[in-house]
Amino acid sequence: MSSLQMTSGVAVSQAFNPRRLALNPERLRSRGIRLQGRKEAILSCVNVDVKPSPDIAAKKMEGNGSKEIMEAEAKLIVGTYARAPLVLASGKGCKLYDVEGREYLDLTSGIAVNALGHCDSDWLKAVIEQANLLTHVSNVYYSVPQVELAKRLVASSFADRVFFSNSGTEANEAAIKFARKFQRHSNPDAKEPATEFVSFSHSFHGRTMGALALTSKEQYRTPFEPVMPGVSFVEFGDIEASKKLIQRGKTAAVFVEPVQGEGGIYSARKEFLQFLRDACDEAGALLVFDEVQCGLGRTGQLWAHEPYGIFPDIMTLAKPLAGGLPIGAVLLTERVASAINYGDHGSTFAGGPLVCSAAISVLDKISKPGFLSSVSEKGQYFKNLLTQKLGKNPHVKEIRGLGLIIGIELDVSASPVVDACRNSGLLVLTAGKGNVVRLVPPLVITQEELSQAAEILANALLALDGSDS
Repeated sequence: MSSLQMTSGVAVSQAFNPRRLALNPERLRSRGIRLQGRKEAILSCVNVDVKPSPDIAAKKMEGNGSKEIMEAEAKLIVGTYARAPLVLASGKGCKLYDVEGREYLDLTSGIAVNALGHCDSDWLKAVIEQANLLTHVSNVYYSVPQVELAKRLVASSFADRVFFSNSGTEANEAAIKFARKFQRHSNPDAKEPATEFVSFSHSFHGRTMGALALTSKEQYRTPFEPVMPGVSFVEFGDIEASKKLIQRGKTAAVFVEPVQGEGGIYSARKEFLQFLRDACDEAGALLVFDEVQCGLGRTGQLWAHEPYGIFPDIMTLAKPLAGGLPIGAVLLTERVASAINYGDHGSTFAGGPLVCSAAISVLDKISKPGFLSSVSEKGQYFKNLLTQKLGKNPHVKEIRGLGLIIGIELDVSASPVVDACRNSGLLVLTAGKGNVVRLVPPLVITQEELSQAAEILANALLALDGSDS
C-alpha cells in the first residue's frame, strides 16, 4: 500500500479510496506539514490503518519545550484565553507535570472538574472498557450507560427526569428553553406567557447567548449585545429587591447558584433561598439551581442545596460529573418535564456511552457518605489552616466557602499571588473581580497536600508587598 506521511508522525495507509481531496502542498508546507510521495492525497473512510511513525518519540523530544508550544499556540489558536505560561503534559492524583517535568500541586481541578484528581484508576478502567465497546451512537438510539446514569441521578436527587448536554452552559440553555416551554404549556390561554428571567449579581451561568444573558459580568456580555432580552439582575441575597421582580405572568424562572463560584465564592443564606422558593411558587415561576460548579460533592454534600432543605424545579450540572470528559445535565421534576415534547430540544453528542460510563464511575464514588464526609472534614481543616496562616495578613479581607470550594478575598488583585504560587509549584485560580483566590482542589486531596498548599499560599502573599522571602 502507498501511504501519506506527515511530519506529525502518523502514517495513514490507503486501503480504500472512494473520494479524493486535492491538497495544496505550498499551504501545507507553510504550516509545517510535509507530504512525502504523491501530491494528491487519497482519503479513506474505511480500512484506515493508523500507525505511529518510528521517529515519533524523537520528534516529541525535539523542539517541543514550553516556549515552542506557547509560540505555536499563539499562531494557531483563536486568542480567547489569557493562559498562564505553563504547558502541562501529564497528571496523577493531585499532581500535574509540565513538559519539562516540573511538578505542581493542583488546586484548580481544571476549574472544579477533576473531582477524583488525574488518572483515577476506577475512572480510567470505566473509560477504557467502554471505549472498547461503544463510544457514540447519537440520541437516535437508546444506550445502556445513559439510562444507568439517569437512574443514579434521579435516585440521588429531587428530580424525576434528566436531560443530558455537553457542558454547563448547554445545560443552562436547555433550562431556559424548558422554563419558557413550561410557561406556555401551563398557560395555554395566555396571549403572552411569562418569558422573563431573574438572575443575580456575581452570577455566572455560561458563555452561550442565553446563559450569557443570565451572567452578571458586563464585560462578558457587552461585546456580544444584544444578548437574550428579558433578564433582570438583583443583588445576590437581597430579598426586598427580588420581591419586586418575581411576578406572575412575567417571570418564567429564577436562576441562582446556591454557592457562587466564578463570582467570588459566595454562599446563599437559607432565608434567601426559601424566599425564592416561596416567591416562585406564588408567581408560577420555576426555581433553577445552577450547581455546575458547586454541586456533586464540592461542598461536602452531594448537592449544594441539600443543607438548606430547599429544592428547585430544575437543577443544572456539569463540570465534575464525568471526571474530565465533557458532559452536562439538567435535572427536573415530572411537572416540568411533562411540558417537553419530542423535538423540543436535542443534542448529537450528549449522553453518549463513553461519557456516561465515565460519569457513573465518578458518581458512584463521590456519592458515598464516607467520601462526602471526608470532603467536609478536609474543607474545614483547610479553612482553619488558612485562617491560622493567612488570616493576620493585612491584605486578606475574608476566607470563605464550604467544603472544598474556598475563596480568599484580598484588598488588591490576586494575580501576583497566583503567579507566586505557580512559581512555587502550586496551581490556584482567581474569582470575583480578580481579587479572590479560588481554591477548588480535587476532592481526593489529602490533608498533607492541603498543608503544603497553605504553606505556599502564606509565602505567596508576600508577593503583594514586593517581597518573596
